[in-house]
Amino acid sequence: MDAIIETLSRELGQAPRHVENVVRLLDEGNTIPFIARYRKELHGAMDDTVLRTLADRLQYLRGLDKRREEVRAAIEGQGKLTEALAAALSAAATLAEVEDLYRPFKQKRRTRATMAREKGLEPLARLLFAQGRDCPEPLAEAEKYVDPDKGVATAEEALQGAGDIIAEDISDDAALRKQLRALWWSKGELVSSAASKEPEDSVYRLYYAFQCPVRRAQGYQVLALDRGEREGFLKVAVEMDRDTALIQVRRAVLIPGAPSMAFVRAAAEDAYDRLIAPSVEREIRRDLTDQAAEGAIHTFALNLRPLLMQPPVKGAVTMGLDPGYRNGCKVAVVDPTGKVLDTAVVYPTFSEKKKQEAIRVLSALVERYGVRHIAIGNGTASRETEQMTVELIKAVGGGVSYMIVSEAGASVYSASKLAAEEFPQYDVNLRSAVSIARRLQDPLAELVKIDPKAIGVGQYQHDMPQARLDEALSGVVEDCVNAVGVDLNTASAPLLTRVAGLNNTTARNIVKYREENGAFASRKELLKVPKLGPKAFQQCAGFLRVPESANVLDRTAVHPESYPAAEKLLSLCGWDLQSVGKGAISGLGEQVAAYGEEAAAAACGVGVPTLRDLEAELMKPGRDPRDELPRPILRTDVLEMKDLRPGMELTGTVRNVVDFGVFVDIGVHQDGLVHISRLSSRRVRHPSEVCAVGDVVQVWVLDVDEKKKRIGLTMRGPEAP
Repeated sequence: MDAIIETLSRELGQAPRHVENVVRLLDEGNTIPFIARYRKELHGAMDDTVLRTLADRLQYLRGLDKRREEVRAAIEGQGKLTEALAAALSAAATLAEVEDLYRPFKQKRRTRATMAREKGLEPLARLLFAQGRDCPEPLAEAEKYVDPDKGVATAEEALQGAGDIIAEDISDDAALRKQLRALWWSKGELVSSAASKEPEDSVYRLYYAFQCPVRRAQGYQVLALDRGEREGFLKVAVEMDRDTALIQVRRAVLIPGAPSMAFVRAAAEDAYDRLIAPSVEREIRRDLTDQAAEGAIHTFALNLRPLLMQPPVKGAVTMGLDPGYRNGCKVAVVDPTGKVLDTAVVYPTFSEKKKQEAIRVLSALVERYGVRHIAIGNGTASRETEQMTVELIKAVGGGVSYMIVSEAGASVYSASKLAAEEFPQYDVNLRSAVSIARRLQDPLAELVKIDPKAIGVGQYQHDMPQARLDEALSGVVEDCVNAVGVDLNTASAPLLTRVAGLNNTTARNIVKYREENGAFASRKELLKVPKLGPKAFQQCAGFLRVPESANVLDRTAVHPESYPAAEKLLSLCGWDLQSVGKGAISGLGEQVAAYGEEAAAAACGVGVPTLRDLEAELMKPGRDPRDELPRPILRTDVLEMKDLRPGMELTGTVRNVVDFGVFVDIGVHQDGLVHISRLSSRRVRHPSEVCAVGDVVQVWVLDVDEKKKRIGLTMRGPEAP
């Protein structure tokens, strides 16, 4: 364990005692959000991203330790564990290195070398491979092993068998494989070509004659090559200069001047060509794919966080429009809490007459319910629906704005068992309109109902290791939900499930308890919920808000275990709980500074990090961190692609960040691409260094291709070429 703590501390740049504390907290069953928020003194204020990285690496290193001991025991069981081998196993830093060391001792399938050993040729192989000065000439020595009864008819056959044994032994040399793997990484080339002689035009045309150094291959290129190969469009390989690689092989195994050197050299070349090179190529391809997948998962998670944390458009009646052609445009009007007020179906794309009829129907709904915002899904017929909405806004005399909302995953949700339980009275299409309206009102509360993979802010997500992708994305959703906090009396079961310490069962039990007993009056009442014990309460309580509670602290992110500390802090500064929330204690920070942070923390019985959190919550009880982010862009008019001109300056919203650039919604239905080279005047290694999903950015039009529906943008200004 000490070695793991030391490794984690070095890799993460964190103090060993903080790392050790986190490992202990994880082992005790504490959740990442709880540790991040309420145990800052123990971990030195690491954020949730660092804590999740630590948890992932901890799992890997423990798995490495376990495998290391399994291999050690297996080799020891064969009576072949030497001090040098034991030391090499202890020093192995990766699973690949452990497996390399185990390779010579692993039970092998029947190979040419094993058949040669069965024929009694191992002594001959050992003698020749030793390359001693007194070693006899190979062919003459091989004559001694001719034995037709064992299947060795000639000296040449004996030499062939001995060569096979030597080749396998060279292939099993862990140190040599490590050197060659490093050489392939530094000098190898990733190449691809069209799988057929006359390839069709496809999305893979850029890779019909592609070549780049392995070490410089980008993740999106690797994933594209893998998919193109699977779909039969491409042939992909990793190539390495054979002569360069053989220099290392010969240097590792040959003894100059030995009588058997030429024979061993031939066996070494056979080992490289037949055994090592194909194996190393497979390893390189697998490692490239693993790295690309991990990078794509990281990018997906990076995009998902700001998407979930988009500021809600609160306090307004909202109309959701789910556009469509044949089945019409589905309409749902919801109140500020997301409750459905009315629904309808209109057919604005059928004819001008039908469009005007749709405007009349929607105008009546706007006036009847006081609709202030309209959310339009960005799918089929979205452009026509947006144009109709602009006419609608003019017809009602203004006062209404709209926003195009991503409907990724809405159809999946609408057809789900969860949606059927939530809206049994509506058909699938109308449920989708409700979801679109709610996505504008509170993106987080609505998007948690959808599989994160279906939200549409990743790249090649269907090619990822699904378990790893689910784990990473679920972690992001959990962190976002807990950072914002959840209203205990209005939250849906899917939203409650994402709260630290709760699961499907306890979340449903909370909803059931609420339905049977009415709204929760305090956090303590949670302990009456079936199957929600003290441990679960400890983990979840701080993230659940009870606006109806008589205790103002139940409405904040202050954890119940810190209530005495919060009251003590107020008392030190001459306030009480009744003052909280009235704006009367806005100067609390200055009062604490005058008192002295260290002294105040000691008086309250907490650490300085917790004291600072208490200050923030008491000055702004129930604050929503999303309120501090840029507001989403709401529009009242429509812009079309034909209206765009090179050099035109526009304000847009970042919709997706990928390895090669960012896609920006500029209000023309088709997102424009800002290539990574156009993001900044400085060199950018990854677009995430410059912007994130949901950011509002200034862009300039570079070029427009209406036929291919492509818009090129730049963030470097109109003067940049």
